[in-house]
Amino acid sequence: MPRVHSHPTRRRIYEILERSSVNDPVVHAVHLFLILLIAVNVTAVVLESVPSLQDAYGTPFLIIELVSGAIFTVEYAARLWCAPEYLPFHHMKPWRARMRWALHPQSVIDLVAVLPFYLAYWDVGGLRAFLLLRLFRFFKLARYSPGLASLAEAVYAERRALIACGVILMGAMLLAASAINLVERDVQPDKFGTIPEAMYWAIVTLTTVGYGDVVPVTALGRVIAALTAVAGLVMLALPVGIIASAFSREIHRRDFVVTWSMVARVPLFADLDADEIASVMQCLSSRSCTPGEVIVRKGDEAHSMYLIAAGDVEVVLPGENVHLGPGDFFGEMAVLKRRRRAATVRALTPCRLLVLDAGDLHDLLEGNPALAEHVHAVARSRGGETDR
Repeated sequence: MPRVHSHPTRRRIYEILERSSVNDPVVHAVHLFLILLIAVNVTAVVLESVPSLQDAYGTPFLIIELVSGAIFTVEYAARLWCAPEYLPFHHMKPWRARMRWALHPQSVIDLVAVLPFYLAYWDVGGLRAFLLLRLFRFFKLARYSPGLASLAEAVYAERRALIACGVILMGAMLLAASAINLVERDVQPDKFGTIPEAMYWAIVTLTTVGYGDVVPVTALGRVIAALTAVAGLVMLALPVGIIASAFSREIHRRDFVVTWSMVARVPLFADLDADEIASVMQCLSSRSCTPGEVIVRKGDEAHSMYLIAAGDVEVVLPGENVHLGPGDFFGEMAVLKRRRRAATVRALTPCRLLVLDAGDLHDLLEGNPALAEHVHAVARSRGGETDR
């Protein structure tokens, strides 16, 4: 099916809501506003549960709910309208793309966060329980936090291993409950008389909570309790380790993809194969700069070339200043030609740079003749250019 033509207004709204234009001040402003609105709304829901605060500030709480509910409704409707702009849905008809978008887990969270605005204040018995659903708005932060999004992806990626951990935990609980029931049921029939009653003690012990309201009194029962508590430490360590490892891999994967794309954009490395780009990436180091900091100074020896991972820098040239942002690079020609810097470069905002030292680059070229031939060919073709 051919791709649906993009509507200019819809495309612009999509770029704002999905942060497609990272250097657009409107995008930053909208996302910052939505994050602050979520924080204010969740704080209001929590404080509203205090009777004294509800009595004193009921009107402000109501205003916050009305304003945020209306804004979240507009946001949900706008995201639904922009669904055909999402890359996975380009080949679909608009109505089908919107249906697919509405079934996405994050879209369901957005819907659940909006529904209380319309349902909670109806005068229907028991419907005020929907007020608690307002706390689901906290999970909307996953849209605006790369860290939360990475954590969710890590949990999803390891879902099978986590389900297996849950099955093991259930098995351990049943085994512990059966054992303690066998030993303690005649001594404490009110607490361990049946396996279902003993399961409460087993899960509390396995999770290392140990309320102390139900405890074994026989010697064998205490041995079982000790073994169950030790097993509980293992049960908790398994999912924690799985999630931590998956989260670390997800962060490294994202950094790898970003770094790879940045290296591949540099003309010197644009036509390298995967192995050659990987060898360049192994030589990169990170550097942070504060606003106003001079990164390189005109006339200095060229010790490194730089790729901008985040932030903005300014290249001071005669008669003009050149602005560079994330994904740009500078200093490569001075490093290759072993000459002094032709311009001063300073940070305009807090920056994170990826640095390739001249020594590492030249060692890399000496150890990889094919890479050296390509890089020097590009350098010769750019021989008339000055240090960017």
